[in-house]
Amino acid sequence: MTGFTAELVEDGGRAASGPDFFRSAEFLEAEDATHSLLIFEGAGPAREPVASAPLLVREIGGSDRLDAISPYGYPGLAISDGPLLRIDFPIDPATIDFSATGLVTIFLRHSLEGGPPVSGDPPLAGATPRNVCLVSDPSLPRKSRASDRQQIRKNLKRGCEIEITPGPETDTAQRAGFFTAYTETMARTGAAERYFFSERYFDLTLSAEGTWLFILRDPEGEAAAASIATLSDGVLHYYLSGTADAHLKGAPMKNVVERMIEFGAERELPVNFGGGIAPGDALEEFKRGFANREVQWFTSEIVCDPQANAELTAALAPEATPGFFPPYRA
Repeated sequence: MTGFTAELVEDGGRAASGPDFFRSAEFLEAEDATHSLLIFEGAGPAREPVASAPLLVREIGGSDRLDAISPYGYPGLAISDGPLLRIDFPIDPATIDFSATGLVTIFLRHSLEGGPPVSGDPPLAGATPRNVCLVSDPSLPRKSRASDRQQIRKNLKRGCEIEITPGPETDTAQRAGFFTAYTETMARTGAAERYFFSERYFDLTLSAEGTWLFILRDPEGEAAAASIATLSDGVLHYYLSGTADAHLKGAPMKNVVERMIEFGAERELPVNFGGGIAPGDALEEFKRGFANREVQWFTSEIVCDPQANAELTAALAPEATPGFFPPYRA
């Protein structure tokens, strides 16, 4: 059995960064990534790089230990080039020696692979299926509801227009319009504090290549709805979006979504809408109106130090919620 070793580097995720949005330097800075996880085949000076992932290393309250989690979204593992072709993926995490990282656990969010088929197997064996992502695949017949098409036409007849700007070219006014629409949406829906991103977060995000800001403007030029689209691992992601309170009645986000699908199709890119907050909720049903296929998304829950994991769980969360990871944070 092939053996692997893991190393943790405190570099803000730079060693795991790349051109794909969810591993871009700008996004990792926005997410406050702290380290890179490096995985090698073998040990010692002859070891060869296999994969890397950006991580946020965190203190575990009530202890002197650390654990780690991926940045938000779909950062996954970046697979190294070259000699890796001989490695059979997926790799069993049990064959990776994580002891040198000093971590108790790692919660790793996998990427959503692109191309036909839209999704591929995660590079780590035993990955956990999480939510289903709703995708508009340009290789399949388009899908839309009659009621959605009617509302889209109505908004266009009113004089609403879609504005698409590459992220690095957006100006202060455009970003401010998005920030307002997004923040009002989070407040309206009672989102968790983690989703109230700062203006700095959006400034960094939109400075990355492979990002676009879609804005639907009303006849007076106000931003009625807006969305950030990001390109990562061959998929165009409907990343963060919002509708201004004053424009809810007109459902302007439908126009944004429809134009994003067209934008992706022009580039032969599937568009990932993600899922809802909970299965079957209103957000998921809205996205299902535009999606023509489903893609399973995965995470990996890695226990680097089984003894510490058991001790911390017994001390901090003896009645941990089944399935919650890491259990000591339940």
